[in-house]
Amino acid sequence: MNTAPQSAPAATTPAAADAATRINTSQLFRGQKTVEIDHGEQRYTLRVTKDNKLILTK
Repeated sequence: MNTAPQSAPAATTPAAADAATRINTSQLFRGQKTVEIDHGEQRYTLRVTKDNKLILTK
């Protein structure tokens, strides 16, 4: 029985489903300075500072 030699597995790349989702802050904040994010049983506040930095607090 002749079997062809098997080549090494090809390098895998992340599937599109595994890629991080990118959201522009203008879409997220919709003109507001804060948004509330529910994560499980916790609620977080994400806000934009006067220096245009993001702060996430619990």
